[in-house]
Amino acid sequence: MGEDHIASSDLTPLREDAFDLSNDEKIEIIQDHFAQIMHTLGLDLKDDSLKGTPYRVAKMYVEEIFSGLDPENRPIARKFNNNYDYQDMVIEKNIRVNSFCEHHFLPFIGKAHVAYISSGKVIGLSKINRIVDYYSQRPQVQERLTLQIADDLAEALETDDVAVFIDSKHLCVGLRGIRDMSSSTITTEFRGAFKKEDVQRKFIDFITKDTDLT
Repeated sequence: MGEDHIASSDLTPLREDAFDLSNDEKIEIIQDHFAQIMHTLGLDLKDDSLKGTPYRVAKMYVEEIFSGLDPENRPIARKFNNNYDYQDMVIEKNIRVNSFCEHHFLPFIGKAHVAYISSGKVIGLSKINRIVDYYSQRPQVQERLTLQIADDLAEALETDDVAVFIDSKHLCVGLRGIRDMSSSTITTEFRGAFKKEDVQRKFIDFITKDTDLT
């Protein structure tokens, strides 16, 4: 696809054999390849500052910033009955998003705001943050990330009434090409009741309102 930034699906494009290798095997292979990249760039891997870099990068890729590729790391969202019969929206705002653009392997960083209206089930608030983090920790496009979070929340909560709003800065825009560090990208997904203009407006008003609880 080259310079054409094409997303083929809302599913992360993984091969069928994606998990045949252990994490240790993946780290060893990536370490060797990254050392070759550094060598090709003319860097001296015998230098004390650089000799451990290939391993550090490989370990970071597998165990940290791309750990969301492994379904074993998917958070388990235990459901509880909505015993309080709370029927208004629940909003979790300003959730940190640290992800990597899959087109240039540079970070995009921002915030996600998520809401749902219970159909009779609720989940722990921290699980919403963990769902956002899980799908962020993989090579991504922001549009797909938005849809994956919405899909998982709808499944976990057994409701179509979910909303996801992400605002982030892409370093592939800020550090290369146009080199614009001031712009940000917004993506949204509104489902169920959140497709109604008044409900959607209420959600957006809440997430854009400054709240000082100190």
